[in-house]
Amino acid sequence: MTDFGISIVPYSDSLEQNRALVQAADQGGLQLVGIQDHPYQRRFLDTFALIATLLAETERISFFTDVANLPLRPPAVMAKAAASLDVLSGGRFELGLGAGAIPHQVGRMGGPERSPAESVDALEEAIEVIRLMWSGERSVSFEGEYYRLEDARPGPAPVHPMGIWLGAFKPRMIRMVGRKADGWVPSFGVLSSEELRAGNARIDAAGEQAGRDPRQIRRVLNLQGVIGESRTPPGEELPVGYLLGQPLAGPPDWWAETLTGFVKDGFDTLVFWPIDATPEQVELFASEVVPVVR
Repeated sequence: MTDFGISIVPYSDSLEQNRALVQAADQGGLQLVGIQDHPYQRRFLDTFALIATLLAETERISFFTDVANLPLRPPAVMAKAAASLDVLSGGRFELGLGAGAIPHQVGRMGGPERSPAESVDALEEAIEVIRLMWSGERSVSFEGEYYRLEDARPGPAPVHPMGIWLGAFKPRMIRMVGRKADGWVPSFGVLSSEELRAGNARIDAAGEQAGRDPRQIRRVLNLQGVIGESRTPPGEELPVGYLLGQPLAGPPDWWAETLTGFVKDGFDTLVFWPIDATPEQVELFASEVVPVVR
């Protein structure tokens, strides 16, 4: 069964617009809302605070961080925040996690400026820390190069089997998805169709080598674009937060055919990121694209 969702940009001056998008997704029967996490963006609301607000205003739809910025969010505290959101919402939160894509911006906020290799090593440790904090054990300890727990007291535990979905684009992190994570969150445009298929193959191979069933690993694809004619002329710069390259554009039947191709390539969750951020776009997606793909 394929799940569908939308992704929104957490602009502080677009709160009411984002509320309308989320309500349209909830009422349209979509399953997920993804919200990116760039704490150094001055125009952005805090992602976890925004998700908490939107969870309280919806009844059915789930949310995930698309993806959380690890260097600026200590994993033990992030695990507590994620579990708390899950408890408060009755199981409607998933944790998308990233290594931190813009180190100099992280440094300006007081976080560690890690090399790419260090960032991946720290992410692997963070997965272990988060799982310990969700374990339900009375006391946990961990000694790593980047993170440390000493007789830490976990809790609360998530109320459903919460996933850790990695925003991974390079081979080493993609293999980590297969070995340790519960899902993969790439973006079409950052990766081509061929690279996405290769990534799924890497996850399958790494999962099997680790003794895991790759079919249990979620594949969550972000797709940026507009249903209809393109609203962004070639060469025109997209607003802050739109980082996926030239957006997709076409009528609903074209979108349905395109998304069906990604399902055949192994993706079980498709997240529409509308560059024309209106409820009408979400409604078109939910009513004219999703039923055809299903």
